[in-house]
Amino acid sequence: MQRTPLTHSSLRTTATLFALWLLVFTAASQTIIITPILPLIGEALGVGTGPLGLLVSVYSWVLALAALVMGPISDRVGRRRVLLMGSGALVVALALHGWADTFEALLVMRVLAGAGGGMLSGAAVSYVGDAFPYEKRGWATGWVMSGVPFGLVIGIPLGRALAVAFGFRMPFVAFAGVMAVAFVLILTVVPQPDVQLSEERPTVRGALRQYAELLRGTGGTAAAAATYFLMYFGLSLLIVYLPQWLTARFAMEVAPFGEPLTVFGLPLDFIATLFLVGGLVSVVVGPQAGTLSDAVGRKPLILTSCLGLAVVTAAVPYVVTERWAAYPIYVAIMGLFALRMAPLQALLTALVPSRQRGAFLSLTIAVGQIGTGVGAAVAGVLYAEVGYAATTTLSAVVVLAMAALVWRWLPEPTEQAVDPEPEPVAEPAEAGVVAGETGAP
Repeated sequence: MQRTPLTHSSLRTTATLFALWLLVFTAASQTIIITPILPLIGEALGVGTGPLGLLVSVYSWVLALAALVMGPISDRVGRRRVLLMGSGALVVALALHGWADTFEALLVMRVLAGAGGGMLSGAAVSYVGDAFPYEKRGWATGWVMSGVPFGLVIGIPLGRALAVAFGFRMPFVAFAGVMAVAFVLILTVVPQPDVQLSEERPTVRGALRQYAELLRGTGGTAAAAATYFLMYFGLSLLIVYLPQWLTARFAMEVAPFGEPLTVFGLPLDFIATLFLVGGLVSVVVGPQAGTLSDAVGRKPLILTSCLGLAVVTAAVPYVVTERWAAYPIYVAIMGLFALRMAPLQALLTALVPSRQRGAFLSLTIAVGQIGTGVGAAVAGVLYAEVGYAATTTLSAVVVLAMAALVWRWLPEPTEQAVDPEPEPVAEPAEAGVVAGETGAP
């Protein structure tokens, strides 16, 4: 396959960034939508609060496994092929959600979606690392990953409205259609960057050896993996049962002018508006944080985010005593999370050479998804047995632990990591001349 650099055409670059953005937007939306519609799923399928967390945990664990498999493959075959495989697989998996009429069937569909999501998990950010120089990578990563908060602004409120009006299956079917558009765009406008690909044939043994080497590495790779685990573990503790907690405390109808709010004729309730407002803030903060990190460094923004998020997280159950108070709290949560996301991902792309980037980012994302699954499982137990305050307190402690890890062990790269230069080989002595000879008779 011919490899085309992105730098030759600003129009091609813009089209590529949009294709990646749409992919991230859809993948994130279909993942996040589970949380705000958990109460609807439980009511429709007759499932209690505790088991609902399995929909998050199982998806995360399968995604982690698929990411670990696809990381070395993407280093071998190129990011573009993996983007096509993952987006195509996710189209099929999401469409199948329309036939999930039992909890067990829905769990199977989430397993399939997790496998498709795992193919994509590190590919979009790895592609940015391949296609953009390090000094512009924060900007490019910020724009691509702004698809996640746009999912909160557009995808989640619309998905929640579709679920309320037509049942919990409808959002997934709708996202299947959007992902199909992303697939076509990747097929038609996204080139394969001209970077060095791995020459090693992917095998299970080789992948395990490579991941072990990355975790034993001295360049901060192990600290990066641990950082991702703590970040998503803490976020899962905070977010998974937040809609359930709010639903139990407050009315869902939002009618500021006497009539319920609607979007495209569909009801827009409290949970939907909460995700909408928080997502708007993330849309603004994410790209700006990425660009700012190009100038001031990645770690200062990551640390600032962690410290602020720990305070806000711990305060949630004590501050949100009225429904309106949830809005500024959730705005702060999403803004602080966006402040660290693009800088952290840009930092990670520079820790290893391009031929290892897919495997490394897939490893960190897989570890992060394991953290999400563990967090959801722990949150289910704590929420059912102790209450939501226990989950937010533990989440704040985990965020502080992440801050300590970043400050002490995660390095701040100044340039892209490259393979070390090979040792120079001594030139062989010329015929008739040996060490110590002068050439005299």
